[in-house]
Amino acid sequence: MNETFCHALLQAGLTEEDIAARLGVDTKTVRRWIEGRALPYRRHRWALAALLSTAETDLWPQLRSAQSRPGELVAIYPHLGTIPHEVLLRLFGSAQHEISLLDHRERPLATSSDVARALAEKVTAQLTVRICLAEPDDADVSAGPDPSTPTADLQTALETYAPLRQGGNVEIRVHEKAPYNFIYRADDQLLVAQRAYAIPAEHAPVLHLQRIAGSSMFTSYLESFERTWADAQPC
Repeated sequence: MNETFCHALLQAGLTEEDIAARLGVDTKTVRRWIEGRALPYRRHRWALAALLSTAETDLWPQLRSAQSRPGELVAIYPHLGTIPHEVLLRLFGSAQHEISLLDHRERPLATSSDVARALAEKVTAQLTVRICLAEPDDADVSAGPDPSTPTADLQTALETYAPLRQGGNVEIRVHEKAPYNFIYRADDQLLVAQRAYAIPAEHAPVLHLQRIAGSSMFTSYLESFERTWADAQPC
């Protein structure tokens, strides 16, 4: 019996059926994991670790000697749409100091009412919130968007985030060109939605990173956000 896994499920209030539904596997498979008769595939281990807010090596200590991925990498998701809703809400709900978003102006993350509500609650808590809305594709926009006359997509994104500006320390900016990645930060955690040539942004993989000692990837993406923010136009 994998008692650590059992305890993590109880703490998260999740059942075998819940896990099976979220991961798209049979409940019998989840039961084998719980009983210690099978080790989940890597993609399932990473998804479980994210759902249960722990490291896969805590759930399966036998992996520690063979761990090859960086400790700052919490999980990898096929694309933004596959991130469990609970992970997004927990990510933003855990923020105590800062939330920073380099977001997609055509499909802003706050389009989800639950995410918008989670962000609004943190704004009430007087966190610093920075939102940078970026060009969604590689179109030539060298002239730059004029915040006073936004495009339809930008206007919709601005309206999506506008209510947040009424509640606290929130600043919104617009970036002229497509970013290399879309970045969503909550204190010491990042979701980084990758971009790949000829692949729609919403179909590209997402890295879930955490800041740890020597976390070079986290630091690199954080620097990328700061440089993008510095080049963006106040809106």
